[in-house]
Amino acid sequence: MISLGCPKALVDSERILTRLKNEGYSISQDYRGADAVIVNTCGFLDTAKAESLETIGNALKENGKVIVTGCLGIKANEIKKQFPSVLNVSGPQQYQKVVDAVHDVVPPIENKFLNLIPQTNIKLTPNHYSYLKISEGCNHKCKFCIIPEMRGKLQSRSPLNILKEAERLYETGVKELLVISQDTSAYGIDKRNELVISGQRKIRTHIVDLAKELGSLGMWIRLHYVYPYPNVRQLIPLMAEKLILPYLDIPFQHSHPDVLKRMARPANQVKTLEEIEKWRDICPDITLRSSFIVGFPGETEDEFNHLLEWLEEAQLDRIGCFKYENVEGSRSSNLENQCSEEVKHDRWQRFMENAQKISAKKLLKKVGSVEEVIIDQVDQEGAICRTKGDAPDIDGNLFIDTKFSTLNQGDIITVLVDASSEYDLWGTPLNLPH
Repeated sequence: MISLGCPKALVDSERILTRLKNEGYSISQDYRGADAVIVNTCGFLDTAKAESLETIGNALKENGKVIVTGCLGIKANEIKKQFPSVLNVSGPQQYQKVVDAVHDVVPPIENKFLNLIPQTNIKLTPNHYSYLKISEGCNHKCKFCIIPEMRGKLQSRSPLNILKEAERLYETGVKELLVISQDTSAYGIDKRNELVISGQRKIRTHIVDLAKELGSLGMWIRLHYVYPYPNVRQLIPLMAEKLILPYLDIPFQHSHPDVLKRMARPANQVKTLEEIEKWRDICPDITLRSSFIVGFPGETEDEFNHLLEWLEEAQLDRIGCFKYENVEGSRSSNLENQCSEEVKHDRWQRFMENAQKISAKKLLKKVGSVEEVIIDQVDQEGAICRTKGDAPDIDGNLFIDTKFSTLNQGDIITVLVDASSEYDLWGTPLNLPH
């Protein structure tokens, strides 16, 4: 299986592979050892679409029997026109269609003892952390986004099912849960925040209640894709109480109200700088990460400079930036005053230069401090770790190059920070793993 795109797609891949594994299928590490290849595609941006199509082509060349699923799968006719020999095309979360397609290519072996084997779950992440998807879809209508068309409207999972999955992951040794969805702060809105009761357990279908329950399990709980709704204020005390990690991944996308209005962003009237100040008052060690879009149609030089000034005042800890891309089917692709590629690239460079300076300055302040870290990798040269303020694959690392011989992947230790760069830290272990 080749899984492309975001962590939400990765969770879909895990679910598909889990079902196949529990039916007796084995997973190959390469094309040559496989009877078929599943490509879980991404189609959010044109660059992602191009990568998905290239991957499908390579899989056909290397193996010949290819099943396509995922976000780009909603454009089945387009895929089949370019690749008529693909065996099956399905959209996101259509797990049964993928499994049925596998059955058609490689029929399952009837084994009357198979149902006596305990169910196992496939993870595509290292053993010590896992993504936990709490909902599907999105109710927003941001003009640059086609996710609602791809994945549908918001559908929140039962909090009891989520907690059951979290408890199972904890029992298998997972130490960090990365809570994901298209809009984590909207969790439960579609269910009218209903109260769910099972035996002695009662829990409201609401992100704050869910975060409290997850925090009680004893793992690192990291929240991703949180919109700046007022209910976010209720999450910050949980961070101050160390129930969940003091980390907020919140996609602001821009600062100027006119740009946000053109984007049709939710909560675009929220006074974000004031909110950020309140969050830091409650939880001073909170890490704030966000992503932004430059070159959105109609963005003026003044509006872009507003963003740079806002960035300097906000002093976010982790900052990502994307050049705006016209996506087929998005409302923003029809807007007037499209920015040229030269303007987008220039603004992206200027944005990243400012973001890098902010990051370097904030990380320099951590030198001499003591940080708790989780170890992602250990080799002959040292250990690669993450602080509570760093999510895997998207944020920075903390490197250990001394006293690492007894360290193992998944250990949580405290370190003294010795040095810093624009995005990373270096440190020395202070205690034994736990």
